[in-house]
Formats: sequence, structure tokens, C-alpha cells
Amino acid sequence: MDIRSVDLNLLVVFNAMLEHRNVTKAGEALRLSQPAMSAAVSRLRSLFDDPLFVRSGAAMVPTPKAQMLSPSIRQVVRTIEIDILRPTSFDPASSNRTFTLVTPDIAEVNFLPRLLTELAQQAPHINLKTLAMPRQAAAQALESGVAEMAIGYFPDLHKAGFFQQKLISSAHVCLVRKDHPEIGHKLSLAQFNQSLHAVVKPDGREHVFEQFLQSKGIERRVVVELSHFMSLLPIVETSNLIATVPKDLADFFVKHGKVRYVDTPMKSPVIDVHLFWHQRFQKDQAHVWLRQVIYKLFSPSH
Repeated sequence: MDIRSVDLNLLVVFNAMLEHRNVTKAGEALRLSQPAMSAAVSRLRSLFDDPLFVRSGAAMVPTPKAQMLSPSIRQVVRTIEIDILRPTSFDPASSNRTFTLVTPDIAEVNFLPRLLTELAQQAPHINLKTLAMPRQAAAQALESGVAEMAIGYFPDLHKAGFFQQKLISSAHVCLVRKDHPEIGHKLSLAQFNQSLHAVVKPDGREHVFEQFLQSKGIERRVVVELSHFMSLLPIVETSNLIATVPKDLADFFVKHGKVRYVDTPMKSPVIDVHLFWHQRFQKDQAHVWLRQVIYKLFSPSH
């Protein structure tokens, strides 16, 4: 018998006949008319080349072949009902799922501490893993399932097949050491141009502020160029260098180091930080839950 020729609805009919031992009652349970139920039983008999159910008094009793088939068919029907057709549920308190996030080091600093604290309360067995990669690779990671989400500035993910939620907007500010001998509470464009700078250019990432300066024709003396934002803090707090960084990162540095920040002397670009995911995860209940947690933690409206 070729399984492609089998109507799985007939197994449901078989199961109903086993339970009710009556064509009319089994049809009523399945919301089938008497003719439709009789036709289905006839197809079952043809499929298995056996009467399957024969009349004995007022009941239709299973034949030996039907009795032999009944445990397997009951199991198939139960598996379809429970494992396939039942809506999937997710219990964060008991789940031990691992979520992989694509995120630069800035987002790790800004989002992970609060997120981990929240997960410890709601989902103590859930684990997180982060990946840092060029922005062009983020789309492939989400499409392939290597990662479930991306948090940060990913302009390449604003396209069909991806969903997004805006989390925060962050302007740029100038980070300096607390006791900087020349820079007070304000920074003029002349001071900015004449000062020495530390610049971060992560490999494969968008250099928004650098592109902005180029568009304005602003040049400065860059003393050190780094690959990671987290390397800035010890450099800035022990030198007279200026580092221009997103404000949310500057807030973190001010909290944990001997630094302060001042506004840029020009209207700097604002970076919108989004949560991104591929359409393949749109309906995944665990994914939906974690997206809601992240959005409630970091969206300004919450």
C-alpha cells in the first residue's frame, strides 16, 4: 500500500467506529452525515481489504484485523491531535532553550545585564549566546537559523523577509576624561578639530559618525583607531583624547569610569537601535515571548 494513496481522515473514521460501534453515532461525533459516514466506512473496507466492522445485534463490532490495527491507528490519531494539531505552548519558567543573538559589543553592554536579570526571574533555565559579525552577515545568520534575533544598528535588515521593532534612538556625544585640562562643559568646533581623537571602527560595521564627518568635510587628528568600543574606556580616562560615541554607550562609560561627555559641536546623526528577526521565527511562541520581554525592557514607551 502506497501511503500517498491513503486519506488520513479515514483513520479518524476508523477510530470513531472503534469508540462508538455505530455508524450513525460515529458520524455524529465527526459531524458527518449518514451517507458520508457510510461512504467513509466503505472506503476503509476497500483500503484494508477487510469488513473491519460487522453487525452483531445493535452494534458494529471490529473484526480480528480491525482489532489488530486498532492500537496503531489510535496512536497515529493521538499523535496527530496532540503533537501536530494542538497549538504549541511555551512555559518560560521551565524552558531550557538557548537563544542566539547577533549584537555588537555596544548592545551587549547596554542590553544584556538588564535582560539577564529579567530572565533570571522569569526563565531561570534559558540561556543566551551572542555573536558579533559584519552587518552583511547578520541577514544570513537570521535566515539560516544560526541566530534568532539581532539587536543593534543593522540597515541591511530593513528589507522584505525581516521584522523589526524600534528600541531606542541614540545621538552621538564626545567622551573625555573627567579632569580634561582643556575641555569644559561645552566643546567648540575649533576645539573638536584641534583635539586628538580615538576612533572605533568595528570590522564590517557601519561607521555612521565617520561618514557624517566626511559628508561635512570635517577632518580631525586620529591618534588611535580601535576595533572594539569597550577598549575606549581605559584609553580615554588616562589621556586627553576625545572619543565620539553613541550616548547610550557614553552613559555606561560615565557610570563605570572616570569620564564624562559633552555634546558634539555639530548636530550629530542619531542611530536607531532595532530588534530584528526573520519571518521564520514570527510565530514561534518562545521567540514571541522573548521579543516581548526585550521590547518591554528597552522601548521608551514602557
